[in-house]
Amino acid sequence: MTNQHDREEYLKKLGLERGEDALPPESRKTPDRRRGSSAPGTGLDRRTGDRRKSRSIIGRERYLDMVLKERALFAQQGFARSAEQLLSASGAGTENEVTAGERDSATGDQLRALLPLQTWLPLSIHLVSLDKGVLTVAPLHELTERQSQNLLNAAIRSGFKVSSIETQMWDRADLLKTLQAVHDLSADRCEKTLSVWLNDLDNGLLLNQFQRDMLAEALQMRVSDIHLVQDNAPDAPNWIKYRVDGDLVPIHLLPADAMARLTTLLKRDAGLNFGDRSTPKDGRFGFIWQGRSVDVRVAAGPQAQDGEKITLRLLDRAGLKSFEELFARYPEVAEHMSRLLAPEIKGGGGFILMSGPTGSGKSTTLYACVLEIDRRRRHVLTIEDPIEYEMRYATQWQVAQGAGAGREFADLIRAAMRHDPDYIVIGEMRDTATVETALKAAESGHTVISTIHADTAVQTLERLRSFMPSARERSSTYTLAQQIRCVLNQRLIKTLCHGCSLKTQAKDVLTPEEMEILELKPEDMIRSHNSNGCDLCNRTGVLGRTLLLEALMIATPLAKRDPVFHALMHNVGDVLHQEGVSYISRKHGLVWLVKDGLLDSKIALVMMEA
Repeated sequence: MTNQHDREEYLKKLGLERGEDALPPESRKTPDRRRGSSAPGTGLDRRTGDRRKSRSIIGRERYLDMVLKERALFAQQGFARSAEQLLSASGAGTENEVTAGERDSATGDQLRALLPLQTWLPLSIHLVSLDKGVLTVAPLHELTERQSQNLLNAAIRSGFKVSSIETQMWDRADLLKTLQAVHDLSADRCEKTLSVWLNDLDNGLLLNQFQRDMLAEALQMRVSDIHLVQDNAPDAPNWIKYRVDGDLVPIHLLPADAMARLTTLLKRDAGLNFGDRSTPKDGRFGFIWQGRSVDVRVAAGPQAQDGEKITLRLLDRAGLKSFEELFARYPEVAEHMSRLLAPEIKGGGGFILMSGPTGSGKSTTLYACVLEIDRRRRHVLTIEDPIEYEMRYATQWQVAQGAGAGREFADLIRAAMRHDPDYIVIGEMRDTATVETALKAAESGHTVISTIHADTAVQTLERLRSFMPSARERSSTYTLAQQIRCVLNQRLIKTLCHGCSLKTQAKDVLTPEEMEILELKPEDMIRSHNSNGCDLCNRTGVLGRTLLLEALMIATPLAKRDPVFHALMHNVGDVLHQEGVSYISRKHGLVWLVKDGLLDSKIALVMMEA
């Protein structure tokens, strides 16, 4: 079958003849800009959903020719890869991508990832799909009415729109094989495997099985990092802790000799010298979970006298958010950033910055920007330390700190400009040389995207200026004033569990002054934190995190940027009041989150004062 025929068949499957013609009329209109500055967010509206679908369709057609050629080449080399797998690897998303407000359809993998494990695993069922509100399952045994109702309620509490449950009859042998394949990597196995292994520590097969089950458990619990401490002191605890939604949670306690075996296995898999416990070192290995590849970044270092600390960073591409999902409550920001990242701005240059403390999701936003760029038509070159996610159709360079001249951030930025990039993505601004070189790259016509540590959008500009040498402060500030396009300062905020949070009227929990601050009416329904929690949130009352954004967008023409330059030189805060500058405060985001029922109003008020 020819690539052209494959392309036509695939487009027909998507319901397309041409990607541009596939856009619904409303998605070609300018989005409602008022919502970003005045009206509170109320979740994803229909227009946002249509725009997301349109972007997904465009993204999938964008790389289709390349994907079909790659699939043909892989087939010749004996590797079986579907177009769907390759499109997903390119960052084009999936046809059945689940997003808030549109969860009446989902794949089995998506259901297993989002439904609490304890609500479906004991039922011995295979979650097949959710299609237009109908949840299809393949049960090993007939479900009782109560079991079906509990499953339906759990799905609704998890954010899915489920109207009924339909059972599918499978061959028993096939179903048992499927259940074993799917459930083998479930979190339910981890404690059992650990118990069996601790009774037979020399059993290497059980050790390997526990490692796999530990990683599966962590992914099921939405863990970003796993912390392991191996300490040989007789009274020192050897804990395995998971970082869930920003908090460290102690999960498994192991004897010192068992932890030593586990850390040795992890270092061996990561290609590290497992005999050296005194030198900090880094490595990585891959792990297959629910049919997708997850990268595990391993950092090892000394602990106390003769112990070791291992930290695993779980890099799951499925956890990367799409551009539309990331800025769902900030349509003005999404529109401004889309213009900056559009392929038509070749030669326009510009400087885009993401700021915030460690763990605020800056890298996630950075990668979302890379995925938004048309990498078929534009050359994206990233400079990172370390490279976290491998991005298809982008050039990625690894910084080698301390390796000598030529391998630092500034050196690689200078070298990058000789490789004809359209976009230069810099992992982090850390020093004067990096900032100055990045400004020169932006001035020469490249779009530069980077991150920096700062607490507010205004402080981000002040921090950049602090890196400028006094001898060139005026000229560097002028370049910054000319090239800065957008500053996004962000935080990740824990969101209330909708399965157990308490609904009440605003007048019952807030004073009139507090309601005025939060732009609430007395009869408005809001949610409060339930400290008892439920099975959906592991009794914490919170489930997941969302983006809280402060955005400074500068669309002032270059010829009229002199006031921006003077503001940067004398009082950076004055930048907010210049012509062509749009500003979305953190307060607006907190108000939207309260009105959307994602944040406790009392917590929002405390954060406004901070």
